Amino acid sequence: MPGQRAHSREYLTVLHGRAPRWSEVFRHFWAFEEFLMLRFRVARGVPHRGELAADAGGFRQLLATGEPALLGTFHFGHSDLTGFLLGRQEHRRVYMIRQRVGNSHDTEILGAEFAEWVSFIWVNEAENLLFALKDAIDAGGSVALKCDRLEFSAKTEAFNFLGARRLFPFTIYHLALIFRRPVVLCVGRPAGPGLSTVHSSPLFVPDAAGKAANLARAREHFQEFLTRLEAMLRAEPELWFNFLPLNPVAP
Repeated sequence: MPGQRAHSREYLTVLHGRAPRWSEVFRHFWAFEEFLMLRFRVARGVPHRGELAADAGGFRQLLATGEPALLGTFHFGHSDLTGFLLGRQEHRRVYMIRQRVGNSHDTEILGAEFAEWVSFIWVNEAENLLFALKDAIDAGGSVALKCDRLEFSAKTEAFNFLGARRLFPFTIYHLALIFRRPVVLCVGRPAGPGLSTVHSSPLFVPDAAGKAANLARAREHFQEFLTRLEAMLRAEPELWFNFLPLNPVAP
């Protein structure tokens, strides 16, 4: 995997401010392999729970209201399991936006295991995406989408991350204004056998102040969580599961 190794080294170099050691690159791939094996175990029915961290007030608030929301997450740690756990643990209908690729088999197996509560909206089918989102929200479901890769994002903005102003998808907040739904950003961290800890942002709720004012609040909301995410990466660098080029520096 020469391409992925190169991207791992690039990320670790930026994070540490020096060339990574061989052992650090190894730990990066080893952590990802452990997570893939966990996904297969959960798909096979092995019990696994998500517990809210002390700083997950926005997620607690969302669960208390029972309101559907837009769930933003990142390729970090156990984050890819949070939508599945939310569906089965909390009995909430979740529609996960995913890209269908050649190695999506583990995702599809997980989908079958959690099918009572979790469905997929495939971003590859772009011509149907907005209609599928509307149908999911009208049906009372929460929509989960990743907020770190640019491939299919129609809206991007620059934020401070890893020492530079980097471009990130910002579509989730535009959807929040269109559909009048709250946004919560969340990630999952390993917390021992059978357990993930979920961290979240406060709840972002669109109000009547107008589009410009809401988007200004949204930028602050996203930046605050990105700053927390960077602190998590500096504590546990191996949990960044983006084996792709880093988010580009804004012009």
